Amino acid sequence: MKKLLVVALLIAFAATAAFAADVVTFEAKNGNVTFQHKAHGEKLGCDACHEGTPAKIAIDKKTAHKMCKSCHKAKGVSTSCKTCHKK
Repeated sequence: MKKLLVVALLIAFAATAAFAADVVTFEAKNGNVTFQHKAHGEKLGCDACHEGTPAKIAIDKKTAHKMCKSCHKAKGVSTSCKTCHKK
């Protein structure tokens, strides 16, 4: 029974990754943010941003700035507004 549960969870996880959007665009006053979801997921893993099941995340300005900027700092990526916001 445990093996069946593990297999089912692995299939669900793989299906979630397969159907995740490649690119997500967030509208913002100072320039839209085009987030390369697939590239970030492949490089960092889903758990870097998503927690729990289902692995959804609500992004607003405060959350994005806290989560994204802290990760950019930790990885040595620019935290300039222009890095993400494009007019």
